[in-house]
Amino acid sequence: MTRYGMVIRIKEGCEESYRRYHAAVWPEVLAMIRECHIQNYSIYQKDNLLFSYFEYNGSDYETDMAKMAAHPKTQEWWAIMGPMQEPVPTRKDGEWWAEMQEVFHLD
Repeated sequence: MTRYGMVIRIKEGCEESYRRYHAAVWPEVLAMIRECHIQNYSIYQKDNLLFSYFEYNGSDYETDMAKMAAHPKTQEWWAIMGPMQEPVPTRKDGEWWAEMQEVFHLD
């Protein structure tokens, strides 16, 4: 299992809509997340920052993420979420949500 922490900004004025959508995530999107070996997935908000945490239990993260990205219902979801988000300027090339480095963990 690999833990992931990621960060992105939420655009001003989009907070309520973002929370409303995430209170009722589409079942097809949730099923695809699970099918791609992601579990224990949470998103937190503080001011204009969103922080996500999830655990990946598969054996090929890149393939699973490509599978998710190719899923039509997930693409539709991302088309709605994308305009509400603003990537942080320090993200790596190709990242939308910027992957964070884990510096401490306690089980």
